[in-house]
Amino acid sequence: MTILFLHGWHSVPGGVKPTYLKDHGHEVINPALDDDDFAQAVKTAQAEFDKHQPQVVVGSSRGEAVAMNIKSGAAKLVLLCPAWKKWGTAKTIKPGTVILHSRADDVIPFADSEELAKNSGAMLVEVGSDHRQADPEPLEAMLRACGGVE
Repeated sequence: MTILFLHGWHSVPGGVKPTYLKDHGHEVINPALDDDDFAQAVKTAQAEFDKHQPQVVVGSSRGEAVAMNIKSGAAKLVLLCPAWKKWGTAKTIKPGTVILHSRADDVIPFADSEELAKNSGAMLVEVGSDHRQADPEPLEAMLRACGGVE
């Protein structure tokens, strides 16, 4: 399965989460997103989406806001600790979206994900112990949300 992974603010491609997906048999497209220019980050993500036509888009924190602001067609969205209130203009997500978030997140309020899930009919899964979502439990939940391995 092809997955477009959109990293968070001041993160870089090749981190723990996209590597985990790659190590579990997925082709992972993981572009560098501009930290200072949100519109440019969206443009980069849209170009990669259009080029590779992934089945799943995973967005982490600010990368989630980027994911919400691209035209992702029928691709499934998996959002980690969504920072949708801080960046972009999208206020809802498409049906079938899975949000993974820790109630103990000290960067993005869990209530933001509760609001997004309620307003969009998305599935919110409480998982992990912090914002990074890089421990085994949230990594496994992310993999399951993406659809496992082909």
